[in-house]
Amino acid sequence: MVELTVALHHVFNTPEDKIVWDVSHQTYPHKILTGRRDRIRTLRQPGGLSGFARREESVYDTFGAGHSSTSISAALGMAVARDMRKEKHEVVAVIGDGAMSAGMAYEAMNNAGSLGTRLIVILNDNDMSIARPTGAMSSYLSRLISSHKYRSLRHIAKAVASKFPAPLMRAAKNAEKYMRGMATGGTLFEELGFYYVGPVDGHNLDHLLPVLKNIHNEKDSGPVLLHVITQKGHGYAPAEAAEDKYHGVGTFDIVTGTQKKSASSAPAYTKVFADALIAEAKADDKIVAITAAMPTGTGLDHFAREFPDRTFDVGIAEQHAVTFAAGLAAEGYKPFCAIYSTFLQRAYDQVVHDVAVQNLPVRFAIDRAGLVGADGPTHAGSFDVAYLATLPNFVVMAPADEAELMHMIATSAAYDAGPSAVRYPRGEGVGVPLPARGEPLEIGRGRILAHGSKVALLSLGTRLKECLKAAEELEKMGLSTTVADARFAKPLDEDLVRKLIAKHNVVVTVEEGSVGGFGAHVLAFATREGLLDQTSIKRPANLRTLFLPDVFQEHGNPQAMNEEAGINASGIVQAALTAIRTSDTPALRSTRSAIESLIAAN
Repeated sequence: MVELTVALHHVFNTPEDKIVWDVSHQTYPHKILTGRRDRIRTLRQPGGLSGFARREESVYDTFGAGHSSTSISAALGMAVARDMRKEKHEVVAVIGDGAMSAGMAYEAMNNAGSLGTRLIVILNDNDMSIARPTGAMSSYLSRLISSHKYRSLRHIAKAVASKFPAPLMRAAKNAEKYMRGMATGGTLFEELGFYYVGPVDGHNLDHLLPVLKNIHNEKDSGPVLLHVITQKGHGYAPAEAAEDKYHGVGTFDIVTGTQKKSASSAPAYTKVFADALIAEAKADDKIVAITAAMPTGTGLDHFAREFPDRTFDVGIAEQHAVTFAAGLAAEGYKPFCAIYSTFLQRAYDQVVHDVAVQNLPVRFAIDRAGLVGADGPTHAGSFDVAYLATLPNFVVMAPADEAELMHMIATSAAYDAGPSAVRYPRGEGVGVPLPARGEPLEIGRGRILAHGSKVALLSLGTRLKECLKAAEELEKMGLSTTVADARFAKPLDEDLVRKLIAKHNVVVTVEEGSVGGFGAHVLAFATREGLLDQTSIKRPANLRTLFLPDVFQEHGNPQAMNEEAGINASGIVQAALTAIRTSDTPALRSTRSAIESLIAAN
């Protein structure tokens, strides 16, 4: 991206001319050139620069993006707004060839072509997946067809052809279009209504700059697509050699390219998922795996090595991935659709309409559930429980540790009565022993790990470890504490919830998800059943729900973000103590003053 970024800022008058970056991991050189060089080493650090374009960060960041394939749509909207205001600045969308695998990019191009709006799209092809440049001849042809002389001659030819009978006029127009298509490979884009230029070597400024200047200076109406060929990581050998690394990178050794990772004795949840799925697939040849251009991120690269014919990478096309999985399920297969929580949002209509309504047993493996640290709000998996547990027919699970994840993958594989989902976080597990293969769990049944009588902590997912820590602190304060693992957000273990409310003064639910998730379902059940109604016999338990704050949390250290959200051990203790303050049972009145002192101390 370095040469292309420098060339764009050289030719275009930013920020008056607007550049919209797709995905926007590619904006690091752009940030350096637009007044943020002195802060570039704070990138993806707490309080530092975002790893993506952010409108709040700079006037040069015209549109924020963390997910792919949105740039052309956003740029077209900006271009139409420009025309409605009768302004003259340029709008440029920069999109990679991977992002062009998503249907949204073509929807936008189709709309732009039909509107005829002045728009520049730069296709940064760094995988040579569409066409290769052919040296000097390719450069010459690109300069020629982007030049004012050629396009003026083209206008004259159009004027002359317009005097021909209609059949001859169409033939002349098609002949010129297909001549350029055969010479440059741009017929597809021409059919969508774009004037195609390229391919051009994106690392050769002698080739790239003249073409960009021609496009900038030629104010002909209508959308233009410039096809630029680049090499991923060009000029840095470790990045050139790595197909899938250095996308959103953490700290690494500049000389060797080795990424620095903290030592851990526990395997990553992603790896545990892959191994568990492989074990299930060895026992069941109906199991297939689907990813939307994230084989390494979801662990399905391991599965693909074992079962290449049962692994499908559909490209950056989450909507298609879900309905494709539904089609497989309709024919008796057992598809596991592995997608990040935040990316599955892009396919919600398909989850509802094509999976849930038809009650098809598609299995969703939802990686990156919860907070994700340096990737920030665009990648935080905060909403999956809220948007899946509201759907009829769904089973929604969340493991407390890596062994539980194995059991839940086995549960999904065995469950054929409808759709199911397992959500699990980024990063390492907690270090528990792992079975050779998971065992199916009873659907909708939680478990109790510690028994108490005054406080009950009901956890969904990997917050269980923090609940156990909180229970130790509460026990030291003389508050006997039960710790339960719900396992299922849906169907809810109603018997477990009834017992916890009936036998404790305070019940606190804990989850790493948004408002409207697990805690909301517990509250809805408790109120529907009258479990919280006050009677003459017994005052009901105080029920509290802990979840992520109703804001988009900025990127940062995950532990600090969980502390900020109040879903770590100290936050759980504080919530329990606060609830006890309003609990009016004889058993707790004698300790009221002590509890007040503890709250003040905390």
